[in-house]
Amino acid sequence: MEDGRRLRILHCFRSPVGGIFRHVRDLAEAHSGAGHEVGILCDSITGGSFEDKLFDSIRPYLSLGLHRLAIKRSVGPADIATAMKTYKEIKELQPDVLHGHGAKGGAYVRLIGSRLRVSQSRVARFYSPHGGSLHYTRATARGQAYFAIERFLERWTDSLVFVSDYERRVYAEKIGVPTCASRLIYNGLRAEEFDPVGANGEAADFLYIGMMRDLKGPDVFIAAFRRAEQIAGRPLSAVMVGDGDDKPRYQARIDKLGLDRRITMHDAMPARAAFALARHVVVPSRAESMPYIVLEAIAAGKPLIATDVGGIPEIMGAGSAALVEPGNAEALAVAMARSLAEPAWLAAAMPDREDFRHRFSVTTMAREMLTLYRESLSGAPAAAAAASASSLS
Repeated sequence: MEDGRRLRILHCFRSPVGGIFRHVRDLAEAHSGAGHEVGILCDSITGGSFEDKLFDSIRPYLSLGLHRLAIKRSVGPADIATAMKTYKEIKELQPDVLHGHGAKGGAYVRLIGSRLRVSQSRVARFYSPHGGSLHYTRATARGQAYFAIERFLERWTDSLVFVSDYERRVYAEKIGVPTCASRLIYNGLRAEEFDPVGANGEAADFLYIGMMRDLKGPDVFIAAFRRAEQIAGRPLSAVMVGDGDDKPRYQARIDKLGLDRRITMHDAMPARAAFALARHVVVPSRAESMPYIVLEAIAAGKPLIATDVGGIPEIMGAGSAALVEPGNAEALAVAMARSLAEPAWLAAAMPDREDFRHRFSVTTMAREMLTLYRESLSGAPAAAAAASASSLS
C-alpha cells in the first residue's frame, strides 16, 4: 500500500477510565492531526462526569465517531449480544485498523476483524493487553481459561503491542512466546506535560491519585501514612484523588483510624491539578503495566515514591532508591518519612530529565504505532513474528 494513504483507525476498549483511556486519546489526537480518520468504541456504563469531559475534549478528533455500548466487565452471556452489536457498528465504519485495548477490547476486535476478513476486508487487527488478563495467575481456573483464550486468539492477531518490556515478559511467561508479531511501544506524554507543577500554598505532604481499588494500593497508602506519622513523630497530611466502587470503604477506614482531618478525599480530576495539591506523589500499586501517573508525575517535576512492580522500574531505573516492595506498608512508610526528613534524597533518585523526555513522548509513540499499522497492512510483520519469538525465548 502507499505509505501516505489515509487510514481509518478504530480503537475498541471496555472501560473509558485510567491509563487505557489516556493512551487511546493521545493516539487519536496525534493520528487525527496527521490526517487519519479515527474512532472510538467503548463501554457506555463506566465513567462519570470527569470522563464525559474527556470525551468532549477528544470528539473533534474522532471523524469516525464515538460509539458507546454496554460492555460488562465480567465474561457472560451478555457478551454475545454485545459482540453482535459491536460487529454491526464496526462493519459500517469500514476501518483499515482495529486496535483493541484490554482483554475485552482485544477479543472483540480480533473476532470481529477476522469475521470482516471473510467478507474480503483488509482490516488489520492489533491487541494491547495493558495488563488485563495478565493480572491473573495459572493457579486459578479463571486464569487458565483466560490464558487459553488469549493463546487461541493469537491466530487472529496481526500484532500484539506491549507498552512495557515487563508486560511483554509476563505475556511470554503466562501465555507463551507470541506466535504472531509483537512490538514494544512505550506510552508517551505531550510537550506541555513536561512543564513543572509546583505545590500550592496549602499543599499536603503526600498525594495518592488513581483508581480506588485494592489493586492500586489505596489501602496500603492509608496504612503507610499512619505509620509514617509514627516514624516522623508528628502529624502529616495527605490527599487521595480518584473514583471507584471501593472509595467508601477507604473513607470508612480513614474515619476509623481517626485520620479524617489529615487525609482528604477528592473526586477524579486532571493529574496536573492534583499534583498542585501535594509536595510528593506516592504510587503504591500492587500491579501495573506502564502507568501514566508515574510518567506524568516525573514529567511535572514531582518527587515520587512508587512500588517496584510492572514497568515502573523501566521508568524510574532498576534499583532506584525511590522504589519499594509492593504491598509492604512499612517499607513505604519509611520512604515517605525519609522524603520529608531528607528532601534531597528523593530528588536525587528521580530519572535524568532529558533522557526521560526523549524516551517517553507522544510524538515517538504515535509515529511508532503508525509505522506498525502500515507494516501490518502491507504484510511486512509476517516475517517479524519469528524475530519477536526469538527475542522472547
